[in-house]
Amino acid sequence: MRAADNSPAAEQRVPAARTECIVLGGHVQGVGFRPFVYRHAHRYGIRGWVRNELGVVHILAQAPARILEQFVRTLIREAPPLARPELLARNPAEANDVQAFAILPSNAAGPARIYVPPDYFTCPDCLKELHDAKDRRHRYPFINCTQCGPRYTLITRLPYDRANTTMAGFAMCRTCRREYEDPGDRRFHAEPIACPVCGPRLQFETSQHPLIHDTAAAFAACVEALRRGAIVAVKGVGGYHLLCSANDDTAIERLRRHKPRPHKPLAVMFPVTGHDGLAAVRRATAPEAIEAKCLLEPMRPIVLVKTRPGASLSAQLAPGLNQIGAFLPYSPLHHLILSDLGAPVVATSANLSGEPVITDNSEARARLAHVADAFLHHDRPIERPADDAVFRVIGGRPRPLRLGRGGAPVELALPRRLGQPLLAVGGHMKNTIALAWDDRIVISPHIGDLDAPRSLAVFAQLIDDLQTLYDVKPQRVLCDAHPGYASTRWAKRSGLPVTPVYHHYAHASAVAGEFPQEGRWLVFTWDGVGYGVDGGLWGGEALLGRPGQWRRAASFRPFYLPGGDKAAREPWRSAAALCWEIGRPWRGGPPEIDLLFQAWQRRLNCPATTAVGRLFDAAAALTDLVRAASYEGQGPMHLEAAVDGTAEAIALALHKNAGGVWESDWAPLVPMLCEQTVEIGRRAACFHASLAQALLDQAEFIRKEHGELAVGLSGGVFQNKVLTEHAITVLREAGFRVYLPQAIPCNDAGLSYGQIIEAGVALA
Repeated sequence: MRAADNSPAAEQRVPAARTECIVLGGHVQGVGFRPFVYRHAHRYGIRGWVRNELGVVHILAQAPARILEQFVRTLIREAPPLARPELLARNPAEANDVQAFAILPSNAAGPARIYVPPDYFTCPDCLKELHDAKDRRHRYPFINCTQCGPRYTLITRLPYDRANTTMAGFAMCRTCRREYEDPGDRRFHAEPIACPVCGPRLQFETSQHPLIHDTAAAFAACVEALRRGAIVAVKGVGGYHLLCSANDDTAIERLRRHKPRPHKPLAVMFPVTGHDGLAAVRRATAPEAIEAKCLLEPMRPIVLVKTRPGASLSAQLAPGLNQIGAFLPYSPLHHLILSDLGAPVVATSANLSGEPVITDNSEARARLAHVADAFLHHDRPIERPADDAVFRVIGGRPRPLRLGRGGAPVELALPRRLGQPLLAVGGHMKNTIALAWDDRIVISPHIGDLDAPRSLAVFAQLIDDLQTLYDVKPQRVLCDAHPGYASTRWAKRSGLPVTPVYHHYAHASAVAGEFPQEGRWLVFTWDGVGYGVDGGLWGGEALLGRPGQWRRAASFRPFYLPGGDKAAREPWRSAAALCWEIGRPWRGGPPEIDLLFQAWQRRLNCPATTAVGRLFDAAAALTDLVRAASYEGQGPMHLEAAVDGTAEAIALALHKNAGGVWESDWAPLVPMLCEQTVEIGRRAACFHASLAQALLDQAEFIRKEHGELAVGLSGGVFQNKVLTEHAITVLREAGFRVYLPQAIPCNDAGLSYGQIIEAGVALA
């Protein structure tokens, strides 16, 4: 046997060990990052430990310097698919007597740099097990691993450990415990880990039959009920859906009548079929390549796609429209339902109109009994609701129309560091809230319209939740300047200093905040109505400047709305207003129209507005498409769907008013819209083209006065694909740099973000 070489020369050949403390932030919790670190530490022969510390991962690593370099590069470059790590610190540390590498218990002490993970779609590995008859989790509706499953909707507090989730009440069986504690297993520290022995279970019930507690039997009863044409309330990841066959006119008509939701489009969930999973989607719709890609994104959002003529889908899904909201199953339960049915289903949020989705079993029974024929419950509590996200491809990019499950809360970097933590409570419709501190902002999922007590309860809950989860206490509340908004009233009762932000300033700052590289802006803020600086109802403004320094540069000729707020659901009122403004009679209203005209002449309950959204309402009524709306935006959506081909724009006169603001005159559009000898599709096309041209005219006149600037498009009107893409095209042809929000909705769901950007300038 050769003797050991203990010479000084041999000692020099052995690389000296180095000890470092490595801190990684970003998206590193709830994504299997600690097991990933553990495996690569063993791969490189590194000694030490890894642990969670309130939003960051701390690693003590001991190895030769060259090995540590490789290790750190691997942690960043080969991170798990759902992780987005950022190297926050890397410092020398005292050498410890460590003989191996371990995962230490989480440390909840110390300053927080927290990331709250969203809920993740079922990963391919779990799907394979789900359909493997030999696997112990075969057809188990709650299968998950470190790369998939619920997160945001079950976390009660941080750090993200099982004890801090709604899974805490489910004691792991020995097999699950062994997987959970095995560093080489895919479910090593998968906090929602479960199996048929120890995990959540399904229950099925109807008013005629007793509760079925067996998971397999409950599931089979649900599928059979759907096959028979029943409406089933199914509890998912972030709340209940109302499900029924997407091909069954009778079931959909009953769903619409009882929800009630007479006309508003219903989302459709399709089974995963074909080589890319979209074969069933393509049989019924014609998604563009970008839309197809968006459908397959990890968020699994609802994506607006064109329906295919002659498809078997019910015409009742989206009456009057040529698009539906399509999406794929994202939870194992949804995969199983769609796989067994082999056909698409309506999957609409189980709520009353405008409210957050229902999450509680008892509440679902009480509030949905008049709609649902049956219920498929489960016993895993949902800590907070998360509705499905909705996207539309506009201008070559998927744009969010609603933030939700799988993508929210949304965290963004602020363009400037704040001097104090801020809470923004958004608007009244499509409400979201935002919490911001240092250089970070977190925007909540969609809450809904703040008219109902349940909406207000979830609004207050999410305000508390975000503060608790991120361990941030705001020092000031930002709200809309409208004194009647429920969010504004809450802000004034909060006990904190309040800063009101004008509605359209927030819209403008929202797009400017996403693109901080631009310094001078002209932002078109077109929507329904919002409280203006002069106390009027704005909605067709072009704002010049930058966050904190906006001024009104252009608008539209104002008109007086008979009945005020009623016009939002009664487009004929906007139509009447336009006709009366130009001395044209209007006969499309109720029998008492003459009395209303007299009130309008005297300006009784007839506020002035410049809102482009109301111009769209008027156009829908003047073309006889929609005179009374059952949901917000129905008239404009039908008008957009009616567009047939292209049409020449009508020039809208542009002049400066007494206040120095450029005004476009909509008056020439009224006779065109009323011209019965022209097909509706042509009139609708002309209306869209004329507004796009008016927008360009305003931009060019303002550029001549003020020099080069970037153009932003923000506000609910720019959810309209036809108008927005036309506007983008003509603006770019004229040499403008054009921006539309990408991370945050352009509608009122983006107000909370815009409020932070707008007020944050003064508070930085």
